[in-house]
Amino acid sequence: MYRHRNSGIEVFLVHPGGPIWAKKDLGAWSIPKGELAADEKPLEAAKREFREETGFEPEGDFIDLGEVKQAGGKMVAAWAFEGDCDPVHLRSGTFRMEWPPHSHRQIEAPEVDRGCWYSVLDARTKLLAGQRVFLDRLLARIA
Repeated sequence: MYRHRNSGIEVFLVHPGGPIWAKKDLGAWSIPKGELAADEKPLEAAKREFREETGFEPEGDFIDLGEVKQAGGKMVAAWAFEGDCDPVHLRSGTFRMEWPPHSHRQIEAPEVDRGCWYSVLDARTKLLAGQRVFLDRLLARIA
């Protein structure tokens, strides 16, 4: 999601939930994203994942930002849409994980623990390195 502000374009990023990411900030934020189900079209999966991770309804004209391969090998396809939200109202789904590692103890953690609006310049330092290309593609497509 992006919006126009006096300072230019701002993008909405999310911080991954769970204890592994708790103290990480720079280079840890992400666009809302997730897994594609076998019977889903990529854009429909992107909308579903945005809704599940933020609680906000993605609406509007969707701009295809293409795909990138992240460092771990995962392919990420992204779309942008113009919108607005108040991060205070973010409501994320949860997942279960073993924590601490090798403890056999399961905890439930939010998929994302917070969201925030960032200028494109600030987003470049917050966003995972493999997703930064989406910022350039967004700016090129809305110019």
